[in-house]
Amino acid sequence: MVQIHERGVNVAVLGATGQVGMVMRRVLDERDFPVRDLRFLASAHSAGTTLTWRGVDIPVEDVEKADLSGIDIAIFSAGGGTSKIWAPRFAEAGAYVVDNSSQWRMHDDVPLVVAEANPDDLDDIPSRIVANPNCTTMACIPVLKALDAHFGLKRLIVSSYQAVSGAGRAGVEQLMNEAAAAIEQGADKLAFDGSAIDFPEPTKVVRTIAFNAVPFIGAIVDDGSEETDEEQKLRNESRKILHLPNLAASCTCVRVGIFTAHGMSVNAEFERDVTPDMAREVLATAPAVELDDIPTPQLAAGKDPSYVGRIRQDQAVDGKKGLAFFIANDNLRKGAALNAVELAEIIARKHFAEQL
Repeated sequence: MVQIHERGVNVAVLGATGQVGMVMRRVLDERDFPVRDLRFLASAHSAGTTLTWRGVDIPVEDVEKADLSGIDIAIFSAGGGTSKIWAPRFAEAGAYVVDNSSQWRMHDDVPLVVAEANPDDLDDIPSRIVANPNCTTMACIPVLKALDAHFGLKRLIVSSYQAVSGAGRAGVEQLMNEAAAAIEQGADKLAFDGSAIDFPEPTKVVRTIAFNAVPFIGAIVDDGSEETDEEQKLRNESRKILHLPNLAASCTCVRVGIFTAHGMSVNAEFERDVTPDMAREVLATAPAVELDDIPTPQLAAGKDPSYVGRIRQDQAVDGKKGLAFFIANDNLRKGAALNAVELAEIIARKHFAEQL
């Protein structure tokens, strides 16, 4: 471990060299997280390099060879398979684990938490593992939590427009390479013929993503629903986070040719009457929410809030019990790294107060 301060908690970041890991390192700095000792860990492939944090050079350790003792909080961004193996090992060694993968989200003994929505779920962490929600769920929850508290959320239909950074560096590289090929060959040809450009073969997203929208993210779930696992996450995770086990919810997930920040078109039905003006009044003071007339992914990229706008009455719902609106949120920040660090902050306050 590298000591940063005399007091604070001992923190480890697993997956520190990855795309989300990089943002986690930045957010720990920006939020002045109470770090005493800091360690960066990764696979053998990335181990041995050095990362600088607040002017201090910190070597990246091979998790396979690392001594896991002495860690108070470990923040993971290393994929579900890695988390399945290593989260219990870190927990057994005494750490609280904040995991950014899908591996633990629906386990009964693992809290699934959005910092602004259900922080009290971190009072008790039986397995010492805490799950970070999926990025699409994360973007919606600050808005939905505020509206549910006032009007009673009953039904949810979401169409997502998800950036390629949600597929990791490989998704970003695919978009870059395809866009470069299109510009070199005359991208305006696509106005008349979708096959006019000789695109490289897709490497991460299942179809060409440059100047395109691909309605398939994840894998088809083997339950006869024809949904992808990405689409089911919104329903299952929202129910758990909001403590609404009977919430009716459906999602269609679409990958679009933008680099960072997801957009979501939302139709929400409520138990009680709600108008756009009433919703705006509630959302104006909701934590982690910012109103904007035309929220876009480009607006949200690099920023923390869930931007929400285009709020209007849902004409498909009887009376005044439905709203339609659009949300945009940075999937690498609040959608992953920021919320993970916020959960670590809450754990530090609740479980390591004497060290702060």
